[in-house]
Amino acid sequence: MQLGYHTITWGGVVGHPVGVTSIKDLFYQTNGSMETAVRDIAAAGYEGTEMFDGNLVEYADRPEELRGLLAESGVKLVSVYSGANFIFADILPEELHRINRAAELAATFGAERLVVGGGARRVAGTTDQDYALLARALDQVTDIAESFGLTASYHPHLSTMVESTHELERLMDRTRIGFCPDTAHLAAGGSDPAAVIRKYPDRIRHVHLKDFRADPFQFLPLGEGDLDFPDIIRAVQESGYDSWLMVELDTYDGDPRAAAEISKKYLDKILADSGL
Repeated sequence: MQLGYHTITWGGVVGHPVGVTSIKDLFYQTNGSMETAVRDIAAAGYEGTEMFDGNLVEYADRPEELRGLLAESGVKLVSVYSGANFIFADILPEELHRINRAAELAATFGAERLVVGGGARRVAGTTDQDYALLARALDQVTDIAESFGLTASYHPHLSTMVESTHELERLMDRTRIGFCPDTAHLAAGGSDPAAVIRKYPDRIRHVHLKDFRADPFQFLPLGEGDLDFPDIIRAVQESGYDSWLMVELDTYDGDPRAAAEISKKYLDKILADSGL
């Protein structure tokens, strides 16, 4: 197992404002410094990182700057995160154009994986046809990723049409995209993360780890919430997945580097105890 950490903690996540009137430009991005994030992630002992597509767009005209930062820090860009509505026919070509750009940049900077979330909830409610539309779009995302030598995976996420175990079941048999379990989002959606991992062992292509407390609702560094990470890691191990574990924490009241160090120390102990 190799350990990585997402840059989201250094500024949270927003959508690019240009995307309000131009769907093809509605990239995710972290508003913090990627230089600080990468250096802190390296100092905390992680070997890899994940970034949002919009943060790569910022380096599109100066690629050597990001390559140099990663090389100097000894951190690999493992994965890039993007997302879309995916169920509205009129805008799907614009969204896939953006996904294509994200995949192109991911490959440019040496990433191996493209992770996507999404699937819009309609005002009138989600229909069975919406899951068919989402599945079809995710197959197209998979084709795009593969055209750039990347592995694609789908990330269930709160506020999308795939939050609960039942909703995930409605999607997974209809699409060939890989699966990226996010432990906190699965738990917040009412699932047992370890059980979901055990249900889809052959589909796992990426893993997001973060802790979660239900009352009060909060995403937390590993070991500070309610989740059973020893069992989650056992489930990952049982699946045969033996690759990057990406720790992700949306926000943190203190120093982002301190949060990264808390999770690293906790995860190192679990992996050592499990013999990994």
